[in-house]
Amino acid sequence: MESLDVLTSLVAGGGVVVLSGAGLSTESGIPDYRGPSGVARRHTPMTFQAFTGDPLARRRYWARSHLGWRLIARAAPNAGHRAVAGLQRAGLVDAVITQNVDGLHGAAGSPAVIELHGRLDEVTCLDCGNLTSREEVDRRLREANPDFVAQVAAVNPDGDVDLPDRQVAAFRPVDCGICGTGMLKPDVVFFGETVPPERVARCFAVVEQARAVLVLGSSLTVMSGRRFVIRAAKRGIAVAIVNQGPTRGDGYATLSVDAPLGVVLPALADRLTGADAATIGAPTPV
Repeated sequence: MESLDVLTSLVAGGGVVVLSGAGLSTESGIPDYRGPSGVARRHTPMTFQAFTGDPLARRRYWARSHLGWRLIARAAPNAGHRAVAGLQRAGLVDAVITQNVDGLHGAAGSPAVIELHGRLDEVTCLDCGNLTSREEVDRRLREANPDFVAQVAAVNPDGDVDLPDRQVAAFRPVDCGICGTGMLKPDVVFFGETVPPERVARCFAVVEQARAVLVLGSSLTVMSGRRFVIRAAKRGIAVAIVNQGPTRGDGYATLSVDAPLGVVLPALADRLTGADAATIGAPTPV
């Protein structure tokens, strides 16, 4: 397709910064909010204010996230993640900014990943600041709730699930295992919470040094990611968007490709690196 030719020429020049969204992880089994595989929430996303100010809201979040985490933990990088990692190894992509919290870029072998909204596999104490692995917190939650059984209706991209309140009434959250009383929160940016300023500054810095910004699988609905596209366009930096469906960044784009990432990215990596992106970074068969 002609658009793939143009995209190949753009990326071939190097100096590319990738900005990825939930659409890149759909082929790993993690649904998107707004794309073709999107799921409609039955409840509003948890806000930072509700999480910290309402014990009942906090219990609901941890019960739902405790179940949703199992899907995120099982997810593996797909060919799109591996293609991005291959383009980095080839020296064509300098950095990856991801709006996702699933850690799949790193699992695919990508270095220099800026996780804009944090990671679900880490948990922070809001009192003492201790950082704990999600596996450890999951173990403690299982011990505290040995009889907790619930039917999951749907899982959201942030690891939250749709779950009736009646099923979470007996769920017991746990406090910090270090200070003993601190409030635990996944180390991700909730709605109503701001991204750490130093992280935002780092993103702006890599964007401003780029020759091109490549947006993958993001509708750019939220300003948290769209601001980097706007900054790039204002600086005269080329912006290419690959996404299924329109985005709020299309007006800033040099090139927009409406196509599945699972088709475009392996083809792009094959053209530029001579390797099949479906096998880049994949486990070697025994």
